[in-house]
Amino acid sequence: MDENFDFGMVGLGVMGRNFILNVADHGYSAIGLDTDAQKVEALTAEGTGKQVEGTVSKEVFVKALKSPRKIMLLVPAGKIVDAVIEDLLPLLDKGDLIIDGGNSFFPDTNRRITYLADKGIHFMGVGVSGGAEGARFGPSIMPGGPKEGYALIEPIFRAVAAKVDEEPCVAHMGNTSAGNYVKMVHNGIEYGLMQLIAETYDVMKRGLGLSNETIGQTFGKWSEGRLKSFLVEITADIFKQKDPLTGEDLVDKILDKAKQKGTGKWTSQNAMDLGMPVPTIDAAVTMRGISALKEQRSQASKVFDQAKPELIADEQWADTLEQGLYSAFVITYAQGLAQLSAASLEYSYELNISAVARIWRGGCIIRASLLEHIRKAYERTPALKNLLLDDAFAEILDSSHNGLRSVLKLAIDTGIPVSCLGASLSYFDAFKSEKLPLNLVQAQRDYFGSHTYERTDQQGVFHTEWG
Repeated sequence: MDENFDFGMVGLGVMGRNFILNVADHGYSAIGLDTDAQKVEALTAEGTGKQVEGTVSKEVFVKALKSPRKIMLLVPAGKIVDAVIEDLLPLLDKGDLIIDGGNSFFPDTNRRITYLADKGIHFMGVGVSGGAEGARFGPSIMPGGPKEGYALIEPIFRAVAAKVDEEPCVAHMGNTSAGNYVKMVHNGIEYGLMQLIAETYDVMKRGLGLSNETIGQTFGKWSEGRLKSFLVEITADIFKQKDPLTGEDLVDKILDKAKQKGTGKWTSQNAMDLGMPVPTIDAAVTMRGISALKEQRSQASKVFDQAKPELIADEQWADTLEQGLYSAFVITYAQGLAQLSAASLEYSYELNISAVARIWRGGCIIRASLLEHIRKAYERTPALKNLLLDDAFAEILDSSHNGLRSVLKLAIDTGIPVSCLGASLSYFDAFKSEKLPLNLVQAQRDYFGSHTYERTDQQGVFHTEWG
């Protein structure tokens, strides 16, 4: 095998295979490596007629790549990434580039960058969003790490990324682990948006007694308006799917236990480390945990009286629900982007939030028409600390937050849990409150722990001997 391949991929599962085929579609030759011969054969079969080859030999793989080598890993995050790096390292030369395209925890990326830099190897943590289809036909790509490394891979990434208005959905995010961090927060926002949609569905289904067909049609209508987004679009499609076993609606046959892989939890945990409130994301992670308690929930449902909905849905409720969901979407993006801004300062990422919003407009799971307005907001005010402080978004929420209040009232009256919708409204109300009752909390802390407090009428730190 000659040394003539532009790009190498380690890990030929569905994501890896699709990404490497995408690379080949854009005129770059590519070679894949996997220890599973069947996956190598699958790549060979799917890559017929393209400049693609596969191998189970790491020696053959490395030797076949042009120098400086550009090697991307799409393997499970954690120890496997380190094991692959150690396998490849003796075969690499200074100046080569290793790209981790998985959802690695950002401190691991920082460690790997330092470790490999000492050996003269560039290392980048790169977020890739869009699922298998995105990998094949155009994902959103979030690279972070050394600019010298990005310069090596930039032409390929720009070619394979999703395009919006002919702009590729890829940009160098920033220093060190910026790429993995941005992808982590992307996934946290994704958790929030998915739960918001699920709660809105629950209000329509159990609160208003709407049929699956009507619910699907409502989401379909919303996907043509300002809620246009990938997640709303696929939600409309889900309600059209019939179960091949029973002929009934498939959504009703799916167990109500949601799994998670950790990125939402990491977002929530790190936000707490930074002192940044992201209550909608926190609530989404919590609801997945509660969903796992299926047996206990079933038992509790027999112990407690269940509230019965008595309201009848009308056209006004569809508009009210749309206002509520849209408001909560905006507030969720605001929380995630505020966390990115804080992290950029804390970790010296030098993030451009407008660029983040731009590359999220296409390819990724949270792509939405709303992101173009977000991009413009941060372009107008690059140092914007919170999206809710932008005049255009303040006007939007001022006219739509009452819809969210009405949805919550209905949910409370009918006993429907709306943790994320409620957290979104509480965040909004707290954020726009000049005064919060935390003066009492500070008094309590000083009372039992002598933790001191500040005053509103003079400078300094004070303590009182209470009681």
